[in-house]
Amino acid sequence: MALSLYDTMTRSTRAFVPRDPERVTMYVCGPTVYNFAHIGNFRPVVVFDLLFRVLRDRFGEDAVLYAANVTDVDDKINRKAADEGVPISTITNRYLEAYNADAAALGALRPTFQPKVTETMDAIVAMIGRLIENGAAYAAEGHVLFDTQAFPDYGKLSGQPMDQMIAGARVDVAPYKRHPADFVLWKPSKENEPEWESPWGPGRPGWHIECSAMIEQVLGLPIDIHGGGEDLKFPHHENEMAQGCCADKVDTYARWWLHNGFLKLGEEKMSKSLGNVALAHDLLQSYPGEAIRWALLAGHYRAPLEWNGELIEQAKRALDRLYQLLVDVGRVARDNGEDLANPHAAEVTDHLRASGFMAALEDDLNTPQAFACLFALLNGVRAELMKSQPNWDSVASQRAALLQAANLMGFLEADPNAWFQGAADDDLKTRVEALIAARAAARAAKDWPEADRIRVQLAALNVEVMDGPTGATWRIREQV
Repeated sequence: MALSLYDTMTRSTRAFVPRDPERVTMYVCGPTVYNFAHIGNFRPVVVFDLLFRVLRDRFGEDAVLYAANVTDVDDKINRKAADEGVPISTITNRYLEAYNADAAALGALRPTFQPKVTETMDAIVAMIGRLIENGAAYAAEGHVLFDTQAFPDYGKLSGQPMDQMIAGARVDVAPYKRHPADFVLWKPSKENEPEWESPWGPGRPGWHIECSAMIEQVLGLPIDIHGGGEDLKFPHHENEMAQGCCADKVDTYARWWLHNGFLKLGEEKMSKSLGNVALAHDLLQSYPGEAIRWALLAGHYRAPLEWNGELIEQAKRALDRLYQLLVDVGRVARDNGEDLANPHAAEVTDHLRASGFMAALEDDLNTPQAFACLFALLNGVRAELMKSQPNWDSVASQRAALLQAANLMGFLEADPNAWFQGAADDDLKTRVEALIAARAAARAAKDWPEADRIRVQLAALNVEVMDGPTGATWRIREQV
């Protein structure tokens, strides 16, 4: 089955065919590093990480080039640095390190490239120069502005008439503009703000030109996929496309445009400016990264997703079921002297195909359906395991198919026992295992008071015992 992706530009789902299958290119707008990123900022990180994984699986790891930029020049960064009395690099380095750590905890692979604005300044100045030469930009009162009338397709991506776009966006009003929609490419820096030299005087770039220059420098035009949140369609992506096409006189900037829906807290989009945010940095203190990742993928990426505590709890319970299966399979296999390490590759492929898992992901990243397929695989393993005489070849191949599918999505990458018992040190584990063995002996002897007494002891250790058809397992209770 072909990988099909919804393209914002054409308003259609099309079979994805890269320009060069040996060099598949994707760019996603990254963070502005002035504070910890909220969980809404990480929805595109996780969504496009999943697409990165699917592309690598399809075309080969070395064939996919993924760039996600870092905006390290910004008014908010300047204010933060001034408030703390430090260089802007102190702020940006601090929060970029935190951002990358949070992204890694959520299972996001590091992009191939992570270009910074401050390291792309020569390319930015050169692109602005070409725009002026091509008649698509003009200098006025220390600024350089893009002439939106020079790009006939302006507004095509967002699909709105010019007057509606201007009314619905924050457009700076300035007497030196030729048209109200014209936007800044270069501007003078204010007092005590960082600045760079340019033919139009010292200053710094506008927001939109930064991404255009980074894409051109790192990936080249046209790129196969451009991704980001739906709030970036206009003005950011519209302006990016206009600049890139006019600077290099190309007809196509990105062959597919993908936009993820908002993460909502209540009825509103999650936003620092609204004050309704949940920081990923804080959530990771209470929940495993895989659970947060699962929650972010719980709905289709193009639809809005309402964020709440129950969503993460559901994600944690779903992962508990999957990890519990791995624990049970491992224990029963050991008890029966079976080795699951070398499943038949052809059987693994057959199970994976029969589950419909890849078909779900290839259908515009249909993650809800992909999750359903994971549980279909789980049920197959569980059914075989519960037989009086399991077919261990079948158990091994179905288990491998489940792991392969889950790993592709960034799940089941922890040790199964550590998933439940990771907070326990070796002494506690030894004590708990002894108590569970004693409880099992008491239950076998029908000494229910003794079994209950041991369960109380385990509860006092913050241990939850889970009795199942293949025996008892345990975990440390979540501290939320």
